[in-house]
Amino acid sequence: MSWTTDLMHWYATNKRAFPWRETRDPYKVWLSEIILQQTRTQQGLPYYQKFITSFPTVNHLAAASETEVLKLWQGLGYYSRARNLWATAKTITHQYSGQFPTDFSSLLHLKGVGDYTASAIASICYDLPQAVIDGNVYRVLARHFGIFEPINTSRAFYLFKQKAQQLLDLNQPGNFNQALMEFGALQCVPKNPKCNICVFQTSCHAFKNGKVNELPLKMPKTNVQKRYFNYLVVLDSNQHFLLQKRETKGIWKHLYEFPLWESKRNLKQLPVQAKKILDFESSTPWQRWKVTPVIHKLSHQELHLTFWIATVLSPLKKGISPHQMKAYPVPVVIQNFIHEFFGLSA
Repeated sequence: MSWTTDLMHWYATNKRAFPWRETRDPYKVWLSEIILQQTRTQQGLPYYQKFITSFPTVNHLAAASETEVLKLWQGLGYYSRARNLWATAKTITHQYSGQFPTDFSSLLHLKGVGDYTASAIASICYDLPQAVIDGNVYRVLARHFGIFEPINTSRAFYLFKQKAQQLLDLNQPGNFNQALMEFGALQCVPKNPKCNICVFQTSCHAFKNGKVNELPLKMPKTNVQKRYFNYLVVLDSNQHFLLQKRETKGIWKHLYEFPLWESKRNLKQLPVQAKKILDFESSTPWQRWKVTPVIHKLSHQELHLTFWIATVLSPLKKGISPHQMKAYPVPVVIQNFIHEFFGLSA
């Protein structure tokens, strides 16, 4: 039997049951692929179910507000995915009359849809011969075929895409793509892969040559940028506080947060300039919530967050209560602070 045939037999026996595998509806496949980018399947599944319940069709998603979409997405991270999801839903609804395009090129032109997502939709929903390339595919192909090109280079994508295209089952490209990704997720995992029960044990380059722990190769990561966020939590007598929408580009765009002062280092005392971002004076001195900043690590940034607390005598005109937070999409670190500071259940 061929390598592809062996893989398909393995998949038929070992594949997991997920709702997006029970449909060829491009909306549901697209939604699952966007959610599962940079997200573990078990973490993404509840979000997929919440989105399908709240927005059963792409037209429902397009009709929602950006705030509603971001709130439902809260906790998944990489919020640009949610903003692109909403924008693309509007494009599908208004430019394509609620129907996803059926050709690969048009799929690629949708916002937030790259080669991977377009290939998944094209192969699963329309049986188009497009191989997907993701982290699982890189790992399986690198190990089995002894490909030593670092996978985080532009050349690697074309090299691995070509190899996957050669292996693709043209009669069932969607199942092949899912089989290859599933094999990487369950069998050929990053650490401690199940080589002793692997169907490809006798033909795997990495296993035969003791390279399993070396492949796939990666170029060294870029330096992680450290940033220092000082959040100003001002409370009135009703325990209401201020939130503002983050308009700047980059992380957490269009999410809500406390008034923010970004500094060049961790601060022991809040400077006068920081206090001036509020147009009123606090009635108590600003105090740090915790002596040690909260550290929140992202892919290329390490955030050091200090929450500064002060009170005012007069009610805040635009103040909101901790319980009203349910209506606002916020970074998970903000939500964690609210729950802990006010003693709320998660």
